[in-house]
Amino acid sequence: MKTNKLSFMLLAILVTFGSVYAQDTLNTTQRDQMNQEPDDEVVEQEKRAGIIEDAERAKKDFRERNPDIENLYEVSAGYAIFPNVGKGAYILGGAAGNGVVYENDEIVGFAELRQIDIGLQLGGQAFSQIIFFETQEELEEFKEGNFEFGGNASAVIIDEGRAESINFNEGIAVATMPKAGAMLEISIGGQKFNYGSIQ
Repeated sequence: MKTNKLSFMLLAILVTFGSVYAQDTLNTTQRDQMNQEPDDEVVEQEKRAGIIEDAERAKKDFRERNPDIENLYEVSAGYAIFPNVGKGAYILGGAAGNGVVYENDEIVGFAELRQIDIGLQLGGQAFSQIIFFETQEELEEFKEGNFEFGGNASAVIIDEGRAESINFNEGIAVATMPKAGAMLEISIGGQKFNYGSIQ
């Protein structure tokens, strides 16, 4: 009798433990799903058409302001265009914007740009930015997500009256173009990117 009671108690404990463990595993999975943003939602569906239109316009503007950039479109494995990057001002500045990623001149996905600058800013400014990837390896690294520019990263400013050449540095070339007025300088160090496939 005692043996049967003991067996029953052990069975009840095992069932209770298994239920608690399963519930905890389910809760963990649910939390992970909530915290993980789907790849295709880096840019919301309703915003995509507008961003693509702006990116195509920026692509044309880059060409018009610097004809030499045409060669980069042709030789690069891919590129990302952020047509509207807003940069903050005052003591704590930051930048943010959404972009379109191209591979072999075809749209393959979207990306978001985030940057936090610590230091004095002379004023807010908006600009377009394009990132060229020299080889498929650099493009795939960007598409993996959580891509970040180091603190010493730099960009060529494309503006009227300036004819600077754009060259690859470790497989990456970056150019920026002011939306309005002159752009004295721009820091891209610390920019972080997330990527989502168009599918």
